Amino acid sequence: EPRSAWCCLAWTLVVVIMNSLVFFINLLLMFVIFTVVLLPTIVVVYFGFQCHSRVLHSAARYCRSILDDNSSSALIILGFVIMSPLIVVAMAIYCSLARRLHLFMCFQPYSRAVYKGVKWRWYEEGGLCSCVKGWNTQVKAWV
Repeated sequence: EPRSAWCCLAWTLVVVIMNSLVFFINLLLMFVIFTVVLLPTIVVVYFGFQCHSRVLHSAARYCRSILDDNSSSALIILGFVIMSPLIVVAMAIYCSLARRLHLFMCFQPYSRAVYKGVKWRWYEEGGLCSCVKGWNTQVKAWV
């Protein structure tokens, strides 16, 4: 049966807060994975731009003794070339981890706030994010 207006508003707030929390956990996990995997690209492009005479031209010792404009350009190009495969690797790691942890199953439907007697989706499946129930080995995902 439908909830009263104030009760529906309160439950809507609970569902929105829960879904927002799950969203930010997913976002934080994605940020950490992409930062760690793309760290070589970030470092190479940073040093390339830092030592190039037309960009920043740092006065650091390694810029004067090791890296000239040609090697700085090579670092910039190398960084952008290795970025594409590393983005694919980072996305595959994130998707694999999200699938194993059932992170997308934690989102709650809006009907939980509107109707009485609707159970939490994770409650029906055996616990928060299906952690209590055995893993479903039939599910396959290709990246």
